[in-house]
Amino acid sequence: MRVSPVPAFADNYIWVLHDSTHALVVDPGDAAPVQAFLAEHQLTLAGVLITHGHIDHIGGVSALRADWPETPVYGPADVACVTQPVGEGESASLPGHGEALTVWATPGHTANHLSYLLPGAVFCGDTLFACGCGRVFDGTPTQLHASLQRLAALPDDTQVYCTHEYTLANQRFARHLEPDNAVLLARCAADEALRAQGLPTVPTTIGLERQTNPFLRVNQPAVRAALAAELGEAPADALAAFTALREWKNRF
Repeated sequence: MRVSPVPAFADNYIWVLHDSTHALVVDPGDAAPVQAFLAEHQLTLAGVLITHGHIDHIGGVSALRADWPETPVYGPADVACVTQPVGEGESASLPGHGEALTVWATPGHTANHLSYLLPGAVFCGDTLFACGCGRVFDGTPTQLHASLQRLAALPDDTQVYCTHEYTLANQRFARHLEPDNAVLLARCAADEALRAQGLPTVPTTIGLERQTNPFLRVNQPAVRAALAAELGEAPADALAAFTALREWKNRF
C-alpha cells in the first residue's frame, strides 16, 4: 500500500492508504478533496478510519458513505458516524490485503482517541504532532502523557502520520525550550524549506520526535530548566513537567 496526503481546510491532512484499486481513508473531515483523489486515481473507498470525533476529522463521512454506502467506518464506539466500533487491541483491514491495522487506545486529546498501526507506521490523529502534541479537551494530561510515552516507545524508524500541519509553530516553542538542540535547529531549517515549497513536513519519525519534540523530552535538563524558569520552581516529576509544558504551550 501507498500512503498519500490529501490536504483539507487550512492545515489538515487526510491520509489515504491505497493500492491500485482500493483505498482506506483516515479522518476525512471534508469529503470533496477525498472524492477528487479517489476519482483521479480510480479507487474504490474500502474503509474509513476515525481517530476521534472532532468535526474536522469526521465531517466528510456522511457524504463519502452516500457514494459508498457499504463502506465500513472504524472508530470509537461513541462517535456517531462509526459503523464498526473498535478499541484497544482490535484491528481494521483493507480488503485484498492481509495486513490489518492494529488499534491502540491513545486518549488525552479526547477521552476516546484511537491510533492505528501498521509495521513501520502509526496514524495518530491529534495525539502526537511533529514537534508537538494535541491540546487536552475531554481527556486528561495524565492520559495524554501516557499515550505519548507509549507512542515514543515504537521503533525509531516508525513513520508518524499526524493530521495537522502545525510543525513550524510547534518548532518555535521547541526552540524556545532548547535553543542549543542541534538536531532541532537542523530540523527547523529543513521543515521551513519544505513549507516554502508548499510541501508537507509530515510524516515524521518516532526517532526524530524523540530528539526534538519537547513533549517527549520532559526529562531533558534544558526542558526542565526552561520550565523551572517559567514556573519559578522545578516540576515535581515527569507528569507535572508534561502538564505544565502543555499549559505553557497553550498560551505561548
